[in-house]
Amino acid sequence: MNHFMYKADELYAEDVSIKDIVAKVGSPAYIYSHATLERHFKAFDDAFAGMPHTICYSLKANSNQSVLKTFFNLGGGVDIVSGGELYRSLKAGVDPAKVVYSGVGKRDEEIEYALNTGILMFNVESEQELTRISEIASRMGKKAGIAIRVNPDVDPGTHPYITTGLKNAKFGITIDRAMDEYTRAATLPGIDIIGIDMHIGSQLTKVNPFVDSIEKLKLMIAKLRSQGIDLGYFDCGGGLGIQYNAEEPPLPADYGKEIVAATKDLGMHLIFEPGRNLVGNAGILVSTCLFTKARDEKNFIMIDAGMNDLARPALYDSFHGVLPVRKDQDGMIVADIVGPICESGDFLVKGREVPMFRQGDLMAFMSAGAYGFAMSSSYNSRPRVAEVMVKGGAFEVVRERETVEDLIRGEKTASFL
Repeated sequence: MNHFMYKADELYAEDVSIKDIVAKVGSPAYIYSHATLERHFKAFDDAFAGMPHTICYSLKANSNQSVLKTFFNLGGGVDIVSGGELYRSLKAGVDPAKVVYSGVGKRDEEIEYALNTGILMFNVESEQELTRISEIASRMGKKAGIAIRVNPDVDPGTHPYITTGLKNAKFGITIDRAMDEYTRAATLPGIDIIGIDMHIGSQLTKVNPFVDSIEKLKLMIAKLRSQGIDLGYFDCGGGLGIQYNAEEPPLPADYGKEIVAATKDLGMHLIFEPGRNLVGNAGILVSTCLFTKARDEKNFIMIDAGMNDLARPALYDSFHGVLPVRKDQDGMIVADIVGPICESGDFLVKGREVPMFRQGDLMAFMSAGAYGFAMSSSYNSRPRVAEVMVKGGAFEVVRERETVEDLIRGEKTASFL
């Protein structure tokens, strides 16, 4: 069921009118559907019902506390890439034993924080990082659970900026080096080898790259076991895509069948790091038409949301569907929908047929729940927008709109000025 739908030509989130939400919280605003978040988590979780597994939501996709709490209430864990993300997760009530810590640049204080918290494991991304975790854990008198993030050199067939598993990527340790690092890890103090990790990219629409990567890692697991290094956890990463436009990504159930078939004989606890797949289609960005302009057969629709609010189109030329909040436009028009930011790259839609919006019309940018607010900024000194969660017939602001006072909080004028 789609929880963003029209009722009598007016767009609703579950049982709440989008127009009514904006009347209370203002525009622009991110709006999330609680029912969609729950449905997506359960669909992914159910796909692995016959296997020991943990769904560690990839927090970077959307770090709102209410989103996190929704998943933690369902038994989920979290995949983090910073100390700040660990702090957010703990505040939202995550079980530390369900936290995996990825990322190529972990600082000493972040490693210490994670060790004191008692997370499940670090996904180690470089030889020097492994050494540093060993040194810090030894000094603290602790054991750090680790998995090595193995770069399997498999092309995931996605955008180059979100491809992470090729040999030239900054992520992970190359597959030809990983065996040596596991052997070395077994000799290091403060290190407890408990798993193996892979993550090959984001917004993947085929299962084959996942399976091909798993098959490569299975050969390594067999070699490690022959050397007496037994692994309990297989972190299969995330990256399963969603439909923004014409993509046809596999359903979690179909993805699950393939992954279970590839891993069932390993006797390992599987970890998954879905992010976009859980939150992408659970959120929209609502914006207001400010002005329209026609110039040399080029049409522009100027709105109150910009690239600082939704960066994906400017970064990746990404597609987001756009719907009128009320269906009363006079036909369609080919136009660019652009924001107020002083950059030529400030667009949310370029050269696409869209409704003929007028001044004051509300519009919804669909599939904006992932990498929307999480990547937003206050560029051009624009306060970041409000976030709202809807559940049934009720809604609450789950992040207040920033004020102009917030923009300079923490700043001061130098004493010598």
